[in-house]
Amino acid sequence: MVTTVEPPSQKKAVLRETILTPRFYTTDFEAAANFDLSLQETEIKAMLEEMRTDYNRHHFERQQEFENYQDNLDEKTRNAFIDYLERSCISEFSGFLLFKELSRQLKSRNPLLGEIFHLMVRYEARHAGFLNKAMADFNISLDLAKITKTRTYTFFPLEWVLYTVYLSEKIGYWRYILIYRYLEEHPQYKFNPLFNYFESWCQDENRHGDIFKTLLRAKPQLWNNWRSRLWSRFFLLSVFATHSLTVRERSDFYDALGMDAIAFDQEVIRQTNNTSARAFPTILNVDHPQFFPRLNRCAERNLQLKAIDESSVPQWLKTMGKLPLQLGMVGDLLRLYLIKPIDAEATREMVL
Repeated sequence: MVTTVEPPSQKKAVLRETILTPRFYTTDFEAAANFDLSLQETEIKAMLEEMRTDYNRHHFERQQEFENYQDNLDEKTRNAFIDYLERSCISEFSGFLLFKELSRQLKSRNPLLGEIFHLMVRYEARHAGFLNKAMADFNISLDLAKITKTRTYTFFPLEWVLYTVYLSEKIGYWRYILIYRYLEEHPQYKFNPLFNYFESWCQDENRHGDIFKTLLRAKPQLWNNWRSRLWSRFFLLSVFATHSLTVRERSDFYDALGMDAIAFDQEVIRQTNNTSARAFPTILNVDHPQFFPRLNRCAERNLQLKAIDESSVPQWLKTMGKLPLQLGMVGDLLRLYLIKPIDAEATREMVL
């Protein structure tokens, strides 16, 4: 539970790291320096030229509309919104740190790729800063400098970074645009002006995703063999499962928006899966009759695990109570992974 304080703004304690907490990553910078862009060089140069124009430089300038909005929120909505802001800010800041280090490492060794990451840093920084300012409206802010030094960094091979960041940007696009469209139709639930910026925000996510799609397609071994098909399914399922568990854990936020959290989660997954057919060799069959029921069961079991963790029973009883739930989740995820996928290479021209 987050508690606000009186001005001046106070630094908020860092989120405890769990399987659902946004993570910080590092990668193989040597592999990035030797990354061959020749297969997609024309498209990459076109994207780079567009980004140099800084089309979004005025999109995230705060207006007076933000004043006093926080005073009208009930405690439940207020806490859910602050939690949403915090996790979103950390996620954006994670991208900022990874892209910044890539741009620094590649500046002289792979200047084209280095400049792309340098320009993406600009947008990630704007997003994180904008979210942190929204938290400041509640007299709370994240100590991003401290987080940079104290957070655990997870190493991912460059190939994994390409898969996961592509999915992160595209699922972010669908999350933002679906919330924006919903609130345009139901303005009575727009309890903060931040939501007015989601249309511009989602376009940043979409462009960044397109860049990573181009990088994926520049490396044929990431999409033209059996290993790439297995990895595509793995990362799609991992991202979708994480999304489902997170949405259900944070259902208070969607309740405040008047949204059905489960329906929102399923639509985000469905749209992201379809979009991924532009980059990945295979996508998941989310229309299989077992797909969403098993994913929803994982989310329900995760809520039960959380309740056990927060209970006051002895640790050994917690461990015993959690074991069947954990095994059940593993079983459901394995069955989901084994559902026959859809060949995206064969259907690529049919994807809009």
